[in-house]
Amino acid sequence: MFMKFVAAASCVAVLGNAALAQDYPSDNFTVIVPFAPGGASDTTARTITQAMQADFGQPLVVENKPGANGAVGAAELARAKPDGYTIMAASIGTYGINPALRDDLPYDPREDMEMLTVAVRTPNVLVTRPTLEVNSAEELIAMLKDQPDAMLFASSGVGSSDHLTAELFWQQTGTSGIHVPYSGGGPAQTDIIGGHADVSFQNLGAVAGFVREGQMKMLAIAAAERSPDFPDVPTFKELGIEGMEVYSWQAFAAPKGLDPAVKETLVGAIHGALEKPEVQETFKNLGFEVLANSPAEADTFVADEIARWSEVIKAGNITPEE
Repeated sequence: MFMKFVAAASCVAVLGNAALAQDYPSDNFTVIVPFAPGGASDTTARTITQAMQADFGQPLVVENKPGANGAVGAAELARAKPDGYTIMAASIGTYGINPALRDDLPYDPREDMEMLTVAVRTPNVLVTRPTLEVNSAEELIAMLKDQPDAMLFASSGVGSSDHLTAELFWQQTGTSGIHVPYSGGGPAQTDIIGGHADVSFQNLGAVAGFVREGQMKMLAIAAAERSPDFPDVPTFKELGIEGMEVYSWQAFAAPKGLDPAVKETLVGAIHGALEKPEVQETFKNLGFEVLANSPAEADTFVADEIARWSEVIKAGNITPEE
């Protein structure tokens, strides 16, 4: 009798989930952005959800929950009900670097979340202040070897992708510098332009205009191929420096335990938004490449990123309080 009751209860649960998935979406969405308004994650979320809203016919409300390099908002996502009405748009820092850098994270992207897709990415590029007396990456490396720990490397903060790209650069080239963390990419870029810092690794889209205007020098790109917008700037691989492909990326995730049918609907909606010409044009203008991979590919990608940055952090003896 007990087994019949269990079987019946299981059938009810399955039918309930099926009905829920069939009615989906039928309510408002919350899209958590674990950073302040105006940044890359915020722009990604608002651009894509606006396109999704037109197809879903339901409001998608972006809520900014900044703090601890995305940890505050990510922890909220991890605690949310896995009904498909709460998702998160966040960056490499939240998914790929925090787990490698911090032992006290209130979330685990592998255990507490289901990756939906890595939506967009942009390569990091090596830039210098306009008055620095180097005109190539080779000249910069030679100067760094001649003057160890003399140049100021600006970043948007400890554990940011630009910070860890600099650490990786030092490890791959046998050089060193002084890391100067700022409160974001904007202040770091301002001090590079003003000559108060020497070198930085910044997102291509964020500094392309400054480079064109002669306010920064771009010496190399951390991508698999040269940028069509800057065809004269070599990749690190072309310079003989391996392992220096670094992209800053934005991805969507949901709480663990999402119904498979709901997950499929969500992923399809995000991918559909990313296929819209106006959305692709927006990201192109921001220097982003649309990736839109599958949940399985996104999950593998995040695992690889955590492993990669764990090695860099360990080799550089980096701590969150650096």
